[in-house]
Amino acid sequence: MRRIFRFSIFVLLLLTVVLVACSGDTAEQPIVEEPAAEEPAAEEPASEEPMEEEPAAEEPAAEEPAAEERTVIFDIDGGRVADPQLWNQFVPGSRRDQGYHQAMAEPLFILNYETGEIEPWLGESMTSNDTLDVWTLALRDGVMWSDGEAFNADDVVFTVNMLLDNAPELNDSAALAQWIESVEKIDDLTVQFNLTNPNPRFQLDYWSVRIWGGPTIVPEHIWSGQDPLTFTNYDPEQGWPVFTGPYTLESTSETEFIYARDDDWWGAAAGFKPLPQPERLVWVWYGPEETRAAAMADDELDSLMDITMGALLALQGRNPNVVAHFNEAPFAWVPDPCSRTFEFNHTVEPWNDPEMRWAINYAINREEIVAISYEGSTFASRHFFPAYPPLDRYVDLLEAEGLYEEFPLLEHNPERAVEIIESKGYTMNDSTGYYERDGTELTIDIATHEAFIEKQRIAQVVVEQLQRIGINAITRNEAGATWEDNFAMGNFVSRVGWQTCGSVNEPWASLDTFNTNWLKPVGERTAGNQNGWRWSGEMADEYSAIVDEIGTLPLGDPAIDEMFVEAMRLWMAELPVIPITQAKKIIPFDTTYWTGWPTAENNYMHPPTWWQSTHAIIHNLQPVQ
Repeated sequence: MRRIFRFSIFVLLLLTVVLVACSGDTAEQPIVEEPAAEEPAAEEPASEEPMEEEPAAEEPAAEEPAAEERTVIFDIDGGRVADPQLWNQFVPGSRRDQGYHQAMAEPLFILNYETGEIEPWLGESMTSNDTLDVWTLALRDGVMWSDGEAFNADDVVFTVNMLLDNAPELNDSAALAQWIESVEKIDDLTVQFNLTNPNPRFQLDYWSVRIWGGPTIVPEHIWSGQDPLTFTNYDPEQGWPVFTGPYTLESTSETEFIYARDDDWWGAAAGFKPLPQPERLVWVWYGPEETRAAAMADDELDSLMDITMGALLALQGRNPNVVAHFNEAPFAWVPDPCSRTFEFNHTVEPWNDPEMRWAINYAINREEIVAISYEGSTFASRHFFPAYPPLDRYVDLLEAEGLYEEFPLLEHNPERAVEIIESKGYTMNDSTGYYERDGTELTIDIATHEAFIEKQRIAQVVVEQLQRIGINAITRNEAGATWEDNFAMGNFVSRVGWQTCGSVNEPWASLDTFNTNWLKPVGERTAGNQNGWRWSGEMADEYSAIVDEIGTLPLGDPAIDEMFVEAMRLWMAELPVIPITQAKKIIPFDTTYWTGWPTAENNYMHPPTWWQSTHAIIHNLQPVQ
């Protein structure tokens, strides 16, 4: 029976396999609170069979599928949800990966990574004028909110104005305020955006789930008159939250969210798509990797977030119905658009010194990280871009211009790291094995997100590498909300992250994450992932001016090439963050109850089920007969 833990033996087996696979990584895993040993059982048929001599009062409903055959269970990507009654995505600390934007909040458009096409959803089209500073959105006819009210241009205009009026305090607001001068309703199904400057990426960047999610349109008839900075958007008695998706919220807790299918969903009535097959969706957090993998081994999870190769192999040994993106090593969807980076707080000494950041870079052995942390399932990054062909073309320009000879980013050279450290006045304390200056030991604290084992394992290897050259490095996990808040407020020393995320087919979006226009002092919240490292100074300003100019040029403009090289020359000299690896995602799916999951063979959509594009995946699922 699903939703009951039956896998303690498998947990021990999995730990054994993982420890053997990762024997080169000696750092201990943190202890993470595990879920209760048993969840309440779902209703089951009576255990006894009726006596043969007595006819059944009713014909048994043999065709009625069991509850597990009507329910899809997803792993929560970001771990335990601190406030399960917060359904306002625009306030700091809110979450979207617990089904919020996969089951209920539908996007205007979805970028399909497999086809390269922007697919319409709530929107039908979005077009610009010749000068790229006016964009017109055409909405799909017949869209309804889950409470029966019509979704129309009034909701779009209201949502955008709410964000503009509360920028930069609300999530997603600062980016929109950078580009939108005004928004106006043309008719019930048409909205016009008047921009501050030409922007060829306006639809892609903000309304097409380019990466993970984006601004969600909210119902004016509910949000009007509310304070968006404090409104929780949660009141079960009033049927809140209200969205347009085919599922509505049934119950919540810190570790479990249940959604029921809305059989009156607008999409079926309007002929957009038939009702999705699953009648219920569940997002659940089981705890650390071994317990989550064990849950899938016993068919308690249909979709599991990123796990290690050793965990996958142990899982498939127990449950042969589990599939990954590829059927053979490295099994992973590579690369995810958010490459992994070692990041510094530029307000903290001595890491505000670019030479000291280069010392760290020389100390890092990326190939060792790939071998130990990833078990060979990814490759080293030569840039903070994801290694996608349109972006590789730009990185190749840097190679051709000799920038990787001038700035040997990928060189592992611990001797050079030591030279730089000693040139800064540090001397080795032979009794401790660590460098000191003026009686203060050279230390670095590396923060990681408690839910993401990939980043934790990177940090553990980096700690060993820095310890070898005399830096007293430590790593620790932080609760997800704390980790994100510390980045935004500047309360960290260093971290393993992915906050350069942005570009998928053109360079500007990721370049802009370092823009000094986003700079905030420590203690003030930055806008999303925009320069939370607080990189500043003359070279940072020169870089930012070039990036601003790139941002106004049409996609593929030949002038971008030279400007990109010049911006990266400034960036590489300063090295505000260190590119480490391309992000791999081993995303297992259990096909015991449901088929239609995205894989390399069935590549109708990219596979991350924590993105808002999951709507397309859910509509593709079919029950096993």
